[in-house]
Amino acid sequence: MSTDEKVWACPFRHDEALDVDPVMARLRTEAPIARVRMPYGDGRCWLVTRYADVKLVTSDRRFSRAALIDTDFPRITPAPIAQSESINLMDPPTLNRVRGLIVKAFSNAQVERLRPGTQRVVDELLAGIAEHGAPADVVELLAGRLPLRTISELLGVPAADRPRIRGWAVAMMSMKPADRERAADGKARLRAYFADLSAARRADPGDDLISALATARVDDERLDDAELAVLTMLLMVTGHDTTTYEIANIVYTLLTHPDHLAALRAHPEHLPTALEELLRFIPFRQGVGIPRVALEDVDFDGVTVRAGDTVHVSYLTANRDDAVYDRADELDFDRERPAAHMTFGYGMHHCLGAHLAKMELEVCIGSLLARFPNLRLAVPAAEVEWNTVSIWRFPLTLPVAW
Repeated sequence: MSTDEKVWACPFRHDEALDVDPVMARLRTEAPIARVRMPYGDGRCWLVTRYADVKLVTSDRRFSRAALIDTDFPRITPAPIAQSESINLMDPPTLNRVRGLIVKAFSNAQVERLRPGTQRVVDELLAGIAEHGAPADVVELLAGRLPLRTISELLGVPAADRPRIRGWAVAMMSMKPADRERAADGKARLRAYFADLSAARRADPGDDLISALATARVDDERLDDAELAVLTMLLMVTGHDTTTYEIANIVYTLLTHPDHLAALRAHPEHLPTALEELLRFIPFRQGVGIPRVALEDVDFDGVTVRAGDTVHVSYLTANRDDAVYDRADELDFDRERPAAHMTFGYGMHHCLGAHLAKMELEVCIGSLLARFPNLRLAVPAAEVEWNTVSIWRFPLTLPVAW
């Protein structure tokens, strides 16, 4: 049976610690351009799993995110997470206009200005861990606090509001059918909160990022009220969610790979490149994200995706493509000139906050290892409990000792 005749029924959940989803791995080798049926949404779609094909779909204008607006597109969550005014559902040239308004805030130079403040926060949190004593939960005392505080201070979100924002964001990312209403409520509450906050900053600007976005203009255009509210909401959610989980995932991975941890301790100057490899290696999420729609027929090695077809990509399988990475399923801090990983996406929708996330990870992981040279898991790795609800993969708690 040819690839375009078979429809794969994928569970799109794999909760075995940070192991690669075996079904997704099979797709990359057996059916790299596969017909699949998602658990939610209307009809079948395509799933692209090889690095080169993912790169094409995410950077070629023949594939559109804007065409998803007002459709019940195939997905892995009961309700769509992205909203119609979101930058995640824009195509050029509108996308270029909005990205142009915010790219300066997340430039390398701007992020580096935030490094000293991030270091102070990390030092404070690590002091709290030391005072708490072993065993201490890295998720609660470090990963769950640093990114939320960093992006909140950057956006100007009051400290008193942060816990409920965190709760709404967690609810919005659930994949459980029973959580559909709770997820929708979380998304609605987040949108309403940031609509009110961004309107207030537009009327009375401060020195925070929301104020900067509210007053910024490109070619004499500015974000309208809906765009501003959804954009600030997106920055808040993505600015703390993924980094929170990646801190915990990276600490777990290092503590369960003692040789790699020892090598990094011996050469802490290698941390930036080691983090890039960790980001490539760790399957940080479940299944797939936001798809695209083919605007015309596109051929992939004899498999034709027709105009109007929905196409999902897997950054996770692209990161484990043996055609791109030698021994792709191995963690290797000594890779020579590896291809850029896709953990932050690729192409027109590459994550705007990637520089900020990497800076936070460098400061956080480097300082944690330096402060606690004998850091180790306080429980057997098999006893670490993992999230089984969210689109993100991460330990619910990570007890450590030193």
